[in-house]
Amino acid sequence: MKIGIIGAGTMGAGIAQVAATAGNEVLIYDINASALAKARSRLEKIMNRLVEKGRIEAEEAEAILSRITTTTSEQKFIDREFVIEAVLENIEVKRSVFRGLEEIVSKECILATNTSSLSVTSIAGVCNHPERVLGVHFFNPAPLMPLVEMVAAIQTDPKILDSTCKEIERWGKITVIAKDTPGFIVNRVARPFYGEAIRILEEKIADAPTIDWAMKTIGGFRMGPFELMDLIGNDINYTVTETVFEAFFYDPRYKPSFTQKRLVEAGYLGKKTGKGFYEYGENAINPEPNTDDALGQKILWRILAMLINEAADALHLQIATRDDIDLAMAKGVNYPKGLLKWADERGIDACVEAIDRLHDEYQEDRYRTSQLLRKMARENQTFY
Repeated sequence: MKIGIIGAGTMGAGIAQVAATAGNEVLIYDINASALAKARSRLEKIMNRLVEKGRIEAEEAEAILSRITTTTSEQKFIDREFVIEAVLENIEVKRSVFRGLEEIVSKECILATNTSSLSVTSIAGVCNHPERVLGVHFFNPAPLMPLVEMVAAIQTDPKILDSTCKEIERWGKITVIAKDTPGFIVNRVARPFYGEAIRILEEKIADAPTIDWAMKTIGGFRMGPFELMDLIGNDINYTVTETVFEAFFYDPRYKPSFTQKRLVEAGYLGKKTGKGFYEYGENAINPEPNTDDALGQKILWRILAMLINEAADALHLQIATRDDIDLAMAKGVNYPKGLLKWADERGIDACVEAIDRLHDEYQEDRYRTSQLLRKMARENQTFY
């Protein structure tokens, strides 16, 4: 299949690698020639590293790279069968890209956006043939993360969604289908992992190392929220939170934090700048966590209850199926298990009681219990 990738950033190059590894002919377009050169160099280094580690043979690496070409002329997309846009997360920029793209490609070419939280319907709305537009959200790094969220716009032809899911699965990815709402599944459901952790920090219930320790050692998460925010980049994490907050008409459940905003303003973006919630310099010394089990259990349960509440609400509003919500959180952000399955293990009654207790304490709409959870507790139901 002839694939086109718009954008030579880390995500664009990563998607190109995935597509080429699956045997596709891939063309990466970017207006910036130096960005294309960097992408090519990055891909060559990755292939060399995979060969050195014995993951692939040198011949295979060479074949993969031979299937990836670059261009600064979008006119070369004229023969592409499937194009994925992976540019700046800005709705007007993306709409402009799709307007221009539709004038070049054939009517049969499928057009996809890799947006993580913007409206696919809005992007499709500028096209003359919006029925062939959909969201195909890869997670970073694309070659390593198995999940892809498939998002149909209101205008998307169901046959296009189905055929594209099958194609992405042929690339070795796991697909889940999400409704076109802000943040889709993962970036919506995961907001409390960061937001509630920052709230606990701001209230001085515990510091960042202690919260991270509780979530990893007791909860089984691969990374704590502050480690993860520093790895993602506080600028990126804050922008996603802000985007979801605004898109949900300023629902307090998604309210961004001044603590993270100030870090962004200071340029303390995390690992990439050497400082975020933690120090990353050569001689950096960070505080040791308080490993008190009772405190750790309290931290874990508060954050977990809020995550479960968000997952339950996503199911209640039919953002995705039960199985796709749990699969998305396990494969998209490496949670130790699906949140709805976790809810059953902890007890639906216990989940409702935990969130109600937070609401009683704070009197904020941020802590409102999902209608579905409350109904299930009343009727003694479980998710599985």
